[in-house]
Amino acid sequence: MDFRLLIIGIALLLVSYLVAVKKQTWLLAGFNEKNIKNKSLLGKVAGGVFFLPLGLLIIIHSFIDYPYEATVLVVAMLVLLSIVYVFINRRLLG
Repeated sequence: MDFRLLIIGIALLLVSYLVAVKKQTWLLAGFNEKNIKNKSLLGKVAGGVFFLPLGLLIIIHSFIDYPYEATVLVVAMLVLLSIVYVFINRRLLG
C-alpha cells in the first residue's frame, strides 16, 4: 500500500467536492472566470469528470501494485484532462 498515493487521491476527492458541489471554481487555475458562460457547469465538468475519477483511480492504485503503474496513471490523467479541456473550450468559453 502506497500511502503517498492514498493522500493524493483523498486530496483530489476533496478538490472534486469543492469544485463540483460547492462551486469553488477559483480553485481551477488557467481559466479567466469572466469568459466562462456557465460557472456551475464548469464546476460539474472539472470536478465530476476530471478530479473525481482521477482521485478514485489514484486511491485504487494505492492499494494495488503492478508494473507500469505510473504510466497507466499518467495516461489516464492525460485522457481525462484532454476530454475536459476540449469540452470547456467548445462549450463554456464565450
